[in-house]
Amino acid sequence: MNGLYALKPWYAARLGGIRGALARREVSPDALTAAGVLSAAGAAAALAWLPAPLAALPVAALLAARLAFANLDGALARDTGRCTRRGSVLNELGDRAADLLVLAGFLTLAPLWLVAVAALAATLPSWVALAGAAAGAPRRNGGPVGKTERCLLAVVAAATGWAVPVLVVLAAGSALTAVLRLAWLWRQLAEGEPVGPAGSVASAEAGAAR
Repeated sequence: MNGLYALKPWYAARLGGIRGALARREVSPDALTAAGVLSAAGAAAALAWLPAPLAALPVAALLAARLAFANLDGALARDTGRCTRRGSVLNELGDRAADLLVLAGFLTLAPLWLVAVAALAATLPSWVALAGAAAGAPRRNGGPVGKTERCLLAVVAAATGWAVPVLVVLAAGSALTAVLRLAWLWRQLAEGEPVGPAGSVASAEAGAAR
């Protein structure tokens, strides 16, 4: 059920040179988190105000940047020894804000109630993952409709103008992802596997891990 998240190690390796350059320039991981949120806001604006298919290129470019920043902030923190609990909280808040900002771009394209349902559904997988981490279970990421897939669906909407079908797929897929994560988490907790004190795995496995 990892979906496109399975490509993360390969993608992180491609960003190695950029991480090194950022580390040498002593760029703050928190600045990268903020840049990811701004990229999501830009993608939302392009989605809302540019017609399909003209919106596809800027939305794709800005969401690619959003995903790159989401990968780089935590990796840079680990590489430079700047992992902090406050940084981990900021990373989670940044991820949630970026998700919601992208979905706000649909407000000019689809009914408000559908955008609201999709926004709520999009948060469910993260709620489950964070609840599990708080209980001491490993952090579960990935699909079938995780962060990367949500970005891809936004690009599809920008290219085709099919905002309503995309939101339906996004909402249903996110809800399914939450259910699958919860089922996996339930099995992990029932098996009583030694996963360490509550919160310890969360710090290590979170997207920013800082």
